[in-house]
Amino acid sequence: MLFVVLCNDKPGHLDLRMATRPPHVEWLKGLEAEGTLKAAGPFLGDDGKPVGSMLILKAESLEAATALAAQDPYAGAGLFSDVTVRPWNWVFVNPEA
Repeated sequence: MLFVVLCNDKPGHLDLRMATRPPHVEWLKGLEAEGTLKAAGPFLGDDGKPVGSMLILKAESLEAATALAAQDPYAGAGLFSDVTVRPWNWVFVNPEA
């Protein structure tokens, strides 16, 4: 099953995001290699700078997806003000359909 992880950064934490980006990217590459990560990218503010993240993960359950999202180095660094994990049905433009 697929899950969308929606993360909002704490205001004024761009420096923390940039400092934590290398381990975050390595973590994502590992998820991609194992087939767990389907898509990922930042949300952008009006100034074009990152203010949050969105991930699409393959997991067995909501609990498993939530636990996986908690392993994100950004989450461990305290970057996010909130994280929402929701089941998602990829209907259109799904390369696996």
